[in-house]
Amino acid sequence: MAPIMLRALPLLIGILFCLPAFASFSPQKALNQLPEGHDTALLITDPTTGTTLTTQRENQLQAPASTQKLITALAARLYLGKNFRFHTELEQDKNNFILHFSGDPSLSRQQLVALLKKIKKVRKTISGDIILNGAIFSGYERAPGWPWDVLGVCYSAPSSSISLEHNCVQGALYSNKTAGQLTRVHIPPHQPIEVSTHALTVTTEQQKARHCELELYAEDTNHYLLSGCLEQQKRPLPLNFAVQNTFKFTEAVIRRELKRAGIRFTGNIVRSDTARGKRIARHSSAPLSELLDTMIKDSDNLIADNLAKTLGNRYFSQPGTFNNGVAAIKAILKEKAGIDLHQAVLVDGSGLSRNNRLTASQMMEVITYIYHHDKQLGLLTTLPVSGQSGTLRYRQSIRHQPLIGQIAAKSGSLFGTHNLAGVLTTQSGKELLFVQLVTNYHPEERDDDTPKVAPPIEQFERELYRALYKSF
Repeated sequence: MAPIMLRALPLLIGILFCLPAFASFSPQKALNQLPEGHDTALLITDPTTGTTLTTQRENQLQAPASTQKLITALAARLYLGKNFRFHTELEQDKNNFILHFSGDPSLSRQQLVALLKKIKKVRKTISGDIILNGAIFSGYERAPGWPWDVLGVCYSAPSSSISLEHNCVQGALYSNKTAGQLTRVHIPPHQPIEVSTHALTVTTEQQKARHCELELYAEDTNHYLLSGCLEQQKRPLPLNFAVQNTFKFTEAVIRRELKRAGIRFTGNIVRSDTARGKRIARHSSAPLSELLDTMIKDSDNLIADNLAKTLGNRYFSQPGTFNNGVAAIKAILKEKAGIDLHQAVLVDGSGLSRNNRLTASQMMEVITYIYHHDKQLGLLTTLPVSGQSGTLRYRQSIRHQPLIGQIAAKSGSLFGTHNLAGVLTTQSGKELLFVQLVTNYHPEERDDDTPKVAPPIEQFERELYRALYKSF
């Protein structure tokens, strides 16, 4: 028996070495870093074999946050094609000039000015009206579930067919050297919004005692009011104001730029979604491939929501809305990718709404399709890379060795929500797909005099992805 056993020993050793490496991997140590009450869905797969390596609550509906942009990107890429562009057109109808908007989320002031200057080749005086046509979209410019208290900041900029300068104005707030005095706000003079401040400058101790914070109130007239308090700061606080009335904002910009261009204008600026004329100039955006790169790497909400409405417009041949946009996204993914999201709750294209819900399994279907069709889609290169680009450049949990450069993923964050979905390259060079949906994350507040430690979410992600990296 001994010789037989000796001959079988190499075979036994070979079998042992061929056992799957993931047998030694468990996410439990990482999950233990999260505070009590958290709700975490986790799914990790091997895309080459289709093997599920780790799964937890994969069929639990969760808030996707900005990982939802991967769904919008895939639908847009499948239906619109990589060379799709938004077009803004200048048309003429007798004495009237018509600006036909397409919901281009990247349209800049300079690009609009270049169109307006084309008028000068036709005439130096406009005696008729300038008409803004935004018929391509209709309905709400903010989706259900967008929090009312953040509508004045730029990541909640309205999804409008008449979009200009990203529907966003930058400013700054200055604290006073003396506590108890009013703050001072600065807005560039060429920007047609008005901001006033009642916010007081306070010391750190006063801020804690009063439990006050800076508050922003926005009106439909593009007037903004700051109130509450601001802790004394050495440098001005950067502010970004979401344009509330895109028509009024664009109207004011046009009037100012016509004057600067030396074009005399005696008419009115009005909106009519039925006005058409003969095209005399056109501005085209960057191709879809570039827009998607910006949308995913920078987690740009306006691009995502305007693309969703564009899909609704193109797919159903009617003005794009949030409703028909998400309906189009679901239909396109079912028809062209075999991904069934009918049970997912989607109400916008960006993931900003707190009403959105999908499962880790559904998100994994999207990631898997993108991974296996990368040559045709080219979407993997749009993903931020840990410690190197986009929203993952400074993500503390994964920006250091050995994970720097090894994770390409879309992040997603809302209040109490911290998500990641993408690709991890392990130390052996193996690629794994993962979906992390962490909700109900509310760690205990720490006193200022307690030793500083990394937040639980950072500890969780560091432990999870380092263990994955080393185990395969």
